[in-house]
Amino acid sequence: MNFYYFLFPLLLLFIISSTTNGLTQQQQYVMQKYTNNNFIQQFLAPQNAARSALRLKPLVWDKKLENYAKWYANQRRYDCQLIHSNGPYGENIFWGSGNGWSPAQAAAAWVGERRSYNYWYNSCNGEQECGHYTQIVWRETRRIG
Repeated sequence: MNFYYFLFPLLLLFIISSTTNGLTQQQQYVMQKYTNNNFIQQFLAPQNAARSALRLKPLVWDKKLENYAKWYANQRRYDCQLIHSNGPYGENIFWGSGNGWSPAQAAAAWVGERRSYNYWYNSCNGEQECGHYTQIVWRETRRIG
Protein backbone atom coordinates (compact mmCIF):
# COMPACT_ATOMS: atom_id res chain seq x y z
CA MET A 1 0.00 0.00 0.00
CA ASN A 2 1.39 3.37 -0.92
CA PHE A 3 1.60 5.81 1.95
CA TYR A 4 1.09 9.50 1.51
CA TYR A 5 2.54 12.57 3.12
CA PHE A 6 -0.22 15.17 3.56
CA LEU A 7 -1.95 14.51 6.88
CA PHE A 8 -5.69 14.24 7.28
CA PRO A 9 -6.20 13.10 10.88
CA LEU A 10 -9.74 11.93 10.93
CA LEU A 11 -11.73 10.34 13.67
CA LEU A 12 -14.53 7.85 13.47
CA LEU A 13 -13.82 8.11 10.09
CA PHE A 14 -12.48 11.43 8.86
CA ILE A 15 -12.01 15.19 9.19
CA ILE A 16 -9.16 17.54 8.63
CA SER A 17 -8.39 20.33 11.03
CA SER A 18 -9.93 23.52 9.77
CA THR A 19 -7.59 25.75 11.70
CA THR A 20 -5.31 27.93 9.64
CA ASN A 21 -2.73 28.55 12.39
CA GLY A 22 0.58 27.10 11.32
CA LEU A 23 -0.62 26.15 7.84
CA THR A 24 1.17 27.16 4.67
CA GLN A 25 -0.53 29.45 2.19
CA GLN A 26 -1.15 26.45 -0.09
CA GLN A 27 -2.75 24.49 2.75
CA GLN A 28 -4.93 27.48 3.64
CA TYR A 29 -6.04 27.69 0.01
CA VAL A 30 -7.01 24.02 0.01
CA MET A 31 -8.95 24.47 3.25
CA GLN A 32 -10.81 27.51 1.90
CA LYS A 33 -11.53 25.75 -1.37
CA TYR A 34 -14.15 23.59 0.28
CA THR A 35 -17.22 24.99 1.95
CA ASN A 36 -18.28 23.09 5.03
CA ASN A 37 -21.12 21.32 3.24
CA ASN A 38 -19.04 20.50 0.18
CA PHE A 39 -16.20 19.31 2.41
CA ILE A 40 -18.56 17.05 4.35
CA GLN A 41 -20.22 15.67 1.23
CA GLN A 42 -16.84 14.86 -0.28
CA PHE A 43 -16.08 12.66 2.72
CA LEU A 44 -19.52 11.09 2.88
CA ALA A 45 -20.14 10.28 -0.80
CA PRO A 46 -17.37 7.70 -1.45
CA GLN A 47 -17.92 6.03 1.91
CA ASN A 48 -21.68 5.88 1.56
CA ALA A 49 -21.30 4.44 -1.95
CA ALA A 50 -19.15 1.64 -0.48
CA ARG A 51 -21.72 1.05 2.26
CA SER A 52 -24.61 1.11 -0.20
CA ALA A 53 -22.93 -1.62 -2.27
CA LEU A 54 -23.12 -3.80 0.85
CA ARG A 55 -26.68 -2.70 1.68
CA LEU A 56 -25.55 -0.85 4.80
CA LYS A 57 -27.14 2.31 6.14
CA PRO A 58 -25.44 5.55 5.08
CA LEU A 59 -23.10 7.37 7.41
CA VAL A 60 -24.16 10.74 8.79
CA TRP A 61 -22.03 13.70 9.84
CA ASP A 62 -21.69 14.31 13.57
CA LYS A 63 -20.58 17.73 14.82
CA LYS A 64 -19.36 16.29 18.14
CA LEU A 65 -17.02 13.93 16.27
CA GLU A 66 -15.93 16.78 14.02
CA ASN A 67 -14.99 18.85 17.06
CA TYR A 68 -13.03 15.96 18.55
CA ALA A 69 -11.19 15.46 15.25
CA LYS A 70 -10.32 19.16 15.07
CA TRP A 71 -9.05 19.07 18.63
CA TYR A 72 -6.84 16.06 17.92
CA ALA A 73 -5.61 17.45 14.60
CA ASN A 74 -4.44 20.53 16.51
CA GLN A 75 -2.46 18.24 18.85
CA ARG A 76 -0.56 16.86 15.83
CA ARG A 77 -0.34 20.13 13.90
CA TYR A 78 3.32 20.83 14.57
CA ASP A 79 4.81 17.34 14.49
CA CYS A 80 2.51 15.80 11.82
CA GLN A 81 3.05 12.36 13.35
CA LEU A 82 0.61 9.71 12.23
CA ILE A 83 -0.38 8.69 15.73
CA HIS A 84 -3.85 7.51 16.64
CA SER A 85 -5.43 9.39 19.51
CA ASN A 86 -6.31 6.28 21.55
CA GLY A 87 -9.52 8.15 22.28
CA PRO A 88 -13.07 6.86 22.49
CA TYR A 89 -13.64 6.75 18.70
CA GLY A 90 -12.38 4.70 15.79
CA GLU A 91 -10.33 6.73 13.35
CA ASN A 92 -8.73 6.72 9.95
CA ILE A 93 -5.67 8.83 9.24
CA PHE A 94 -4.71 9.85 5.71
CA TRP A 95 -1.52 11.40 4.40
CA GLY A 96 -0.56 12.07 0.82
CA SER A 97 2.47 13.34 -1.05
CA GLY A 98 2.27 16.63 -2.88
CA ASN A 99 -0.54 19.01 -2.19
CA GLY A 100 -4.14 19.69 -3.07
CA TRP A 101 -5.62 16.46 -1.74
CA SER A 102 -9.39 16.65 -1.50
CA PRO A 103 -11.58 14.96 1.10
CA ALA A 104 -13.04 12.82 -1.71
CA GLN A 105 -9.57 11.59 -2.66
CA ALA A 106 -8.74 10.69 0.94
CA ALA A 107 -12.02 8.79 1.34
CA ALA A 108 -11.57 7.11 -2.05
CA ALA A 109 -8.10 5.90 -0.99
CA TRP A 110 -9.63 4.23 2.05
CA VAL A 111 -12.48 2.74 0.03
CA GLY A 112 -9.90 1.51 -2.48
CA GLU A 113 -8.51 -0.80 0.20
CA ARG A 114 -11.53 -2.99 -0.57
CA ARG A 115 -9.43 -4.89 -3.11
CA SER A 116 -7.09 -5.91 -0.26
CA TYR A 117 -9.91 -7.21 1.95
CA ASN A 118 -10.87 -10.87 2.06
CA TYR A 119 -14.54 -11.11 3.03
CA TRP A 120 -14.40 -14.88 3.50
CA TYR A 121 -11.69 -14.63 6.18
CA ASN A 122 -12.61 -11.13 7.39
CA SER A 123 -8.99 -10.06 7.05
CA CYS A 124 -6.56 -8.23 4.82
CA ASN A 125 -4.79 -10.15 2.06
CA GLY A 126 -1.21 -10.80 3.12
CA GLU A 127 0.56 -7.69 4.34
CA GLN A 128 -1.80 -5.33 2.51
CA GLU A 129 -3.68 -2.52 4.23
CA CYS A 130 -7.47 -2.77 4.53
CA GLY A 131 -8.27 -1.49 8.03
CA HIS A 132 -9.53 1.88 6.81
CA TYR A 133 -11.97 0.14 4.50
CA THR A 134 -13.25 -2.16 7.23
CA GLN A 135 -13.81 0.85 9.47
CA ILE A 136 -15.96 2.40 6.75
CA VAL A 137 -18.09 -0.69 6.16
CA TRP A 138 -18.26 -1.90 9.74
CA ARG A 139 -21.98 -2.35 10.39
CA GLU A 140 -21.77 -0.50 13.73
CA THR A 141 -20.15 2.58 12.19
CA ARG A 142 -22.98 5.11 11.82
CA ARG A 143 -21.49 8.58 12.26
CA ILE A 144 -18.36 10.36 11.15
CA GLY A 145 -16.98 13.78 11.88
